[in-house]
Amino acid sequence: MLIWFVVIYLLVSISIGIYAATRVHSAKDFAVAGRSLPLPVVMATVFATWFGAETVLGISATFTKEGLRGVVADPFGSSLCLILAGLFFAGKLYRMNLLTIGDYYRLRYNRPVEMITTLCIVASYLGWVSAQIKALGLVFFVVTDGAVSQDMGMVLGAAIVLTYTTFGGMFAVAFLDFVQISVIMGGMLYIAYLIAGMTGGVGAVVQHAADAGKLDLFPAAKMAEWIPFIGAWVTMMLGSIPQQDVFQRITSAKDEKTAVRGSVLGGSIYFAFAFVPMFLAYSATLIDPAMFGALLEKDPQLVLPTLILQHTPVFAQVIFFGALLSAIMSCSSATLLAPSVAFSENILRGFFPKIGDHAFLRMMRIVIVCFAGIILAFALNSEASIFKMVENAYKITLVAAFIPLFAGLYWKRANIQGAYFSMAVGLVSWLLLETLQPDTYWPPQLVGLLMSAGGMVLGSLLPHFVGRPTPLAPAHAELHHHAAAQTEHVPEHPHHHPSAHSER
Repeated sequence: MLIWFVVIYLLVSISIGIYAATRVHSAKDFAVAGRSLPLPVVMATVFATWFGAETVLGISATFTKEGLRGVVADPFGSSLCLILAGLFFAGKLYRMNLLTIGDYYRLRYNRPVEMITTLCIVASYLGWVSAQIKALGLVFFVVTDGAVSQDMGMVLGAAIVLTYTTFGGMFAVAFLDFVQISVIMGGMLYIAYLIAGMTGGVGAVVQHAADAGKLDLFPAAKMAEWIPFIGAWVTMMLGSIPQQDVFQRITSAKDEKTAVRGSVLGGSIYFAFAFVPMFLAYSATLIDPAMFGALLEKDPQLVLPTLILQHTPVFAQVIFFGALLSAIMSCSSATLLAPSVAFSENILRGFFPKIGDHAFLRMMRIVIVCFAGIILAFALNSEASIFKMVENAYKITLVAAFIPLFAGLYWKRANIQGAYFSMAVGLVSWLLLETLQPDTYWPPQLVGLLMSAGGMVLGSLLPHFVGRPTPLAPAHAELHHHAAAQTEHVPEHPHHHPSAHSER
């Protein structure tokens, strides 16, 4: 029954993707769903994009071993990322009528800055999407009781996600997310209700976790403990903001208020619901301490699936794996689409300035297929845990892309030279520390962030000898002019393409 349910669920998902393809008539439809999504759908897609494999399997396993302090990056940092993106970035970026986050870097700085930041953003998705594919392999392995190996499960999962994402683009992602959020929330709450009955209630589990020190969030008052703690927190909180998937959710909304509210509400719901898998996994150690203690040492990611298979009825197993598949597939489709769109728009399109809209749409679909192949190869050959793959994904965007985005929006003196300095010193200092001294209590990505900020300030204030000087005008003057020009259909930028923007 469980296997047949999984098969039917996957077929339904593919069908939704094919149906969504009927609404894709342009690159804008494919990339940002025509900027037409209402608040409930935006909120659902923000939540579902983040509630993936690392939340259900990775975070729960890490919490069971290390407690709250081990999961400061996610959900604490990641949910704050969505809330901060909604409060401080969504409104400004939505008004610019852009197709990708890379377009911002080109218009605020120049083409080389656009290309460098886009390549960093695309590279950051390797770990994130690979984690989802790896989790799909794990689910197929568990559900079929080993009949489908984890490697074969990864291949199968990647093929299914690739199919409906390539057909339907952002419309398929949004439709599936809206359906899947109800499956995720309802399923997880139902399983939590069943498991709570086996452990003496929620209070008993929470009390046991508190007594074991698992609920201690903040470290001792020592620099050697606080600095790595802050580094883990800001990696996801700030490194995830200059990401194409977050940007797509903002710009897919029907208006600016919806973009802001959808991001804040989606991030808040994500934070609350991330504790449900943690509760379930920790409950397993109370239900059967010997077996689950051994699993914690062997493969903590198997704790939660094993608990469901061995201690709940078949109906509960169907609900759980339905919710798990919903979480993983919605997250993997969104994070497969985002870097493919960014690479097509901000790297390839510059080499084909006269390409038509339908040809560009075809290019994006081809890039998705190629990127899926790279992701699958990475997932098959990586030994990292799901949680670590996700946590490591955002280091490169933290050190190279966050400061140019933030300074460009909020500091009028930020200029091209400052962006070059910021990216260069951020990337170089991070890579040097990762290579030469990765075990210091100063996280390399935190050093890279601080150096990036210093590089932006120094480069922007020094006399210009790199790049074209940026006039000391309000930070958005050029960008507002660009948005106004689009409304009048004036191609004021050589890289302009009206089909990728709103016609309002």
